[in-house]
Amino acid sequence: MDKKVAFYTLGCKLNFSETSTIARNFSSEGFERVDFKERADIYVINTCSVTENADKRFKSIVKQAQKNNPEAFVAAVGCYAQLKPQELADVEGVDLVLGATEKFKITDYLNDLSKNDMGEVHSCEIQEADFYVGSYSYGDRTRAFLKVQDGCDYKCTYCTIPLARGISRSDTLENVLHNAKKISEKNIKEIVLTGVNIGDYGKGEFGNKKHEHTFYELVEALDDVDGIERLRISSIEPNLLKNETIEFVSKSKTFVPHFHIPLQSGSNTILKLMRRRYMKELYMDRVEKIKQTMPNACIGVDVIVGFPGETDEHFIETYEFLSQLDISYLHVFTYSERANTKAADMAGVVPKKVRAKRSKMLRGLSAKKRRAFYESQIGSQHSVLFEGENKEGYIHGFTENYVKVKSPWNPELVNTLQDVALTKIDDDGLVRFEFIEESLS
Repeated sequence: MDKKVAFYTLGCKLNFSETSTIARNFSSEGFERVDFKERADIYVINTCSVTENADKRFKSIVKQAQKNNPEAFVAAVGCYAQLKPQELADVEGVDLVLGATEKFKITDYLNDLSKNDMGEVHSCEIQEADFYVGSYSYGDRTRAFLKVQDGCDYKCTYCTIPLARGISRSDTLENVLHNAKKISEKNIKEIVLTGVNIGDYGKGEFGNKKHEHTFYELVEALDDVDGIERLRISSIEPNLLKNETIEFVSKSKTFVPHFHIPLQSGSNTILKLMRRRYMKELYMDRVEKIKQTMPNACIGVDVIVGFPGETDEHFIETYEFLSQLDISYLHVFTYSERANTKAADMAGVVPKKVRAKRSKMLRGLSAKKRRAFYESQIGSQHSVLFEGENKEGYIHGFTENYVKVKSPWNPELVNTLQDVALTKIDDDGLVRFEFIEESLS
């Protein structure tokens, strides 16, 4: 009988794309993939190191795996596994911990699936993570995540990602297009481009430091791949989002008017402490450029509160900057100290209660921004891609500019694109609509 394997992914879209690739490796070795809630012979947990929460959740996920099958073999991979392998190996029930370069060869480490008394660690020095492994996800969701880049050469003072993923390096343009074509053949309607720093695409494409291609050239080439209905750019640094890319997206056949751009702080003083590569004036310029070319574009923002040295005045400066910006929603991160980062040793530590209060204020602002953006779209026509989950009798979907809609459950709508007119915002903040054409595609 085939051995069963189950996966749990913490963190970002990039992790989801890599879990999917690792899962396909298991399938090619004859393993049967099952849901994490089911009994399996192997449980693979893809970890994240970005937030304190992700660290804490790991232990409870291991416990869940052990509850499903006390004899199961438990493996940890991902960023946290690279940064603190021994810490994970010491968690009761963990049998194997693999670092950044080893995770894609996980099946090579599974000759014996009997439980270990101690977690076994195979973790490289991060300098050795200098080669690229392509990944993409499909089958888990309506949209696919296509990894185009990995690692980061930036030295932001709060970030562990360069320590967990290594230097910036890219997939070859040829391979990205090959993977995009493979995804399109699976009847997937939307591809989300993902990476650690995707605007840096092209660096390290053939194992060297120089740029063989630019992010703009990648976008241009992907727009010509047959069979893809929608392409979405995930998070991109403001200093790497060029005018030519914005203008191309505004005229593109497939790229949608949705950008997610990390800001992190609306105070230039704090941006300098963070060692970000721009000031808030450049960020404002990027937002204005997008809105000039695509007035209905959705713009999401990452922001960190409670960074060391952030005074009440700095926070109010950030709050007011975001209030005035024509943006659509925020992803708010409460700063948490990470080992081996410069920020962890900085003066001006913000009390946790103050961090929590500031976070709550920005989450409130995000709700207002999202509501205002949704209200601005009522009465307009859009294309909606419907998702596959029945949530309390409703089906949900997203317009091309990332307005979340709901409608009574209809399985015929799953993974279809429908033209709709947005009509009203429901009590839960989601948008109702009317079909422009009743025929289902």
